Amino acid sequence: MPRRCCLALLCVLALPAWAADPPPAPAAPAVAPAGTPTQPATAPPASAAATRATGDAGAIDLKDIRAFTAVYSLVKQAYVEDVDDHRLMQAAIRGLLAGLDPHSEYLGKEQLADLTEDTSGSYAGLGIEVLQVEGTLRVVAPIDESPAERAGIKAGDTILRIDGKPVQTDDLDGAVAGLRGKPGSSITLSVLHEKQSAPVDITMKREVIRVASASGRLLEPGYAYLRVSQFQAETGSQLRRRIERVVAENKGPLRGAVLDLRSNPGGLLTAAVEVSDEFLDGGTIVSTRGRVKESDLVFHATPGDLVGGAPLVVLVDNGTASAAEIVAGALKDNHRALLMGRRTFGKGSVQTVLPLDAEHAVKLTTARYYTPSGVSIQAAGIQPDIALADLALKERDGAPAAVIGERDLRNHLKGPTESEGPVTPAAADRDLQQDYALNEALNALKALALRARPATPALDGKG
Repeated sequence: MPRRCCLALLCVLALPAWAADPPPAPAAPAVAPAGTPTQPATAPPASAAATRATGDAGAIDLKDIRAFTAVYSLVKQAYVEDVDDHRLMQAAIRGLLAGLDPHSEYLGKEQLADLTEDTSGSYAGLGIEVLQVEGTLRVVAPIDESPAERAGIKAGDTILRIDGKPVQTDDLDGAVAGLRGKPGSSITLSVLHEKQSAPVDITMKREVIRVASASGRLLEPGYAYLRVSQFQAETGSQLRRRIERVVAENKGPLRGAVLDLRSNPGGLLTAAVEVSDEFLDGGTIVSTRGRVKESDLVFHATPGDLVGGAPLVVLVDNGTASAAEIVAGALKDNHRALLMGRRTFGKGSVQTVLPLDAEHAVKLTTARYYTPSGVSIQAAGIQPDIALADLALKERDGAPAAVIGERDLRNHLKGPTESEGPVTPAAADRDLQQDYALNEALNALKALALRARPATPALDGKG
């Protein structure tokens, strides 16, 4: 169960010499970064120059170091239970990163394994993408066809209890770990749905979640539905194969396609760039900018559009986050697609995994990303071109009127294509019967197709 929506940039940045290796656990309460002189906590500075220690990363105020060592010493001496140095240092490291932003964190062996699972698309759990928000465990999105989605968990829900135990604000990592378990084992979550006042208990069974991150099918002749649920290493190739299959099934060029990015929590930056490139013939996809040179990157599209320039409508909502927002922003700013739905999540930062040793790493926010128009969507999200309310379609309560057309009148003249038997309308797509946003997207797509030039497939344009 992936822990957070994350735009991951898997590379190693140049670090200051003192930060290249993790500091060893101290043998005594006095602690300072390597190369920094330490003084007793009660000793005043001899001069203004002595109040700051300067290293490769900048100046460190010795007052802050004294405050840290003083607190460290008090915990060691007066806390109700004895706490070893290793536990305190681990807590200090995690607290240091947690105080930066919601996405930076210290990764131990288990967390590194979780990150590998997230990008490979196979793990044991419930299929919930969660984020730690102001001391709560918030659902970013349930993964398609997962136990969480089938149980009715939605983006914006808050998990209050796990198997009857309250989610503790000081142990959210432990709460996240509690969502995992052996396939087939039961778990009960107390969930507060968005805009509700009382939580509900939801019991589920854990499963091995094998996420096919891209899928597709025909909505009706000429119009395709493409779904990307998250961005993993194989998402681009999966989407390409799906589009090829849909075009073959259609037996001709597509007249338009709906790309569904709703409740997509993000994933790999490289996968987002690859998916964007599949629908663009050129132009900028995304750029990233940070404090170090290695963070400054610009990604451009290459020639070749998998749907041959056919009109494209992208569905987004408040669960569309991170890498999914890169795709939405690239297609919108390059005037390649019409965005419909609700404002996106607004995660416009890039996390880089920086190894410390074989079993530990730091996931650190190292850059912001910018859409082709140069806009950062951090905390603001992307506004759709056409806003849609969060509505659901409902079947007619009563029977339809007895007469709905000429053919329903008794003794009417037969039309040239009218059969002798009763008229049975073609079965509508099941999702179209229930999904308001998808219905509206298809209607908009048909309007765009009336204005578009004939589409020519170009499936050999990308590798």
